[in-house]
Amino acid sequence: MPEQPPFEHTVTGFGTVRLRPLDPERDADTVHSWVTGERAAFWGMTGLTRDQVADIYAHMAGLDTHHAHLAERDGVPVALLQTYEPQADRVSECYDARPGDIGVHVLLAPAGPEGPRPGWTGSLLRVFTEYVFRALDRRRIVVDPDVRNEKAIARFRSQGFELGPAVVLPEIDLPDVYLPEKHARLAFLTRRDDCRVK
Repeated sequence: MPEQPPFEHTVTGFGTVRLRPLDPERDADTVHSWVTGERAAFWGMTGLTRDQVADIYAHMAGLDTHHAHLAERDGVPVALLQTYEPQADRVSECYDARPGDIGVHVLLAPAGPEGPRPGWTGSLLRVFTEYVFRALDRRRIVVDPDVRNEKAIARFRSQGFELGPAVVLPEIDLPDVYLPEKHARLAFLTRRDDCRVK
């Protein structure tokens, strides 16, 4: 999948969200602070150094099948969106991937001094869905949150995702990447051509 130019969408009452390719070095401090926090335990990077996180995203930037994007709301970083081709990922061993499918991982930035931000998760997920369905012209999104991550599963369900089976994603142990075995719950969202993000 060729790299996409930055994508912008304005959500009434929320602001303008801009998605741009993650810069592994320039964005390393920001992303490292997110992925190593206790709240990001299911992301699997809590013990990594800044340079290790930068190296992982530098490796990803060299792939044609996996992409990392930084989401900014009115210029402030608010989330990490990763997209990937299911056929090039271990998830393909656990379900029958269809043409037009795309995998998605989402990590929201921690709340700042202002505290909880009601409505943020839904607004960001709607923008990400718009990006994947409209800008990338995909038919169906697959997500694979950890089965213990009840918050993430509930968020996806609230956005219209249909729960699929609980699966075990196999361990990946290669020179450039290591991923431990993961017990995940698949969920799917199919594009409806009559609806767009408001």
